[in-house]
Amino acid sequence: MILSTGATGRTRTRDAVQPSSPEAVGLLLRAMRFAAWKHRHQRRKGQHAEPYINHPLDLAHVLWFEGGVRDEASLVAALLHDTLEDTQTTVQELQGEFGAEIASIVMEVSDEPTLDWRVRKKLQVTRAKTATPRARLVKLADKICNLRSMIASPPQRWSVERRRAYFDWAREVVEQLRGTNPSLEERFDQIYRQRP
Repeated sequence: MILSTGATGRTRTRDAVQPSSPEAVGLLLRAMRFAAWKHRHQRRKGQHAEPYINHPLDLAHVLWFEGGVRDEASLVAALLHDTLEDTQTTVQELQGEFGAEIASIVMEVSDEPTLDWRVRKKLQVTRAKTATPRARLVKLADKICNLRSMIASPPQRWSVERRRAYFDWAREVVEQLRGTNPSLEERFDQIYRQRP
């Protein structure tokens, strides 16, 4: 099972169900349905207020098509990455539906919503450095998708300065993730150059 394929063609492998297998396809479909149900009443903060489910679908798309990621646990975690943070989903529920491994990845990329936003942002930077390979992939895709959203549909009340600060913070997080997937890192750099 390929975890990631970078621009150099190097791959890291793990034993797991192949993404093209019926089991992997079923797992991905279950995760899509679960995420769609959990985020069903949510909209993104951008000026176009897109349905929230577009965001986790975009992450999985970025991992597969731009990062060459073929690891089903990473793809499923990308689909579920905001369920703990932004819905009423519990860790136990994720474990029951998708197993301890996927729940662990989702926990690793989730912020603790009870903390002050400034503390959450600092913790994302410090935790990124020691994140597991799968969590690093999800976090990279999340930052890519968030910057794309910030360019295409910025939150209406965000000033240019606040959007720039968000870009700079996202880059701080990604700097801790360097060496994870060269293709995704290059893609992030391309998008960062569009900083407002």
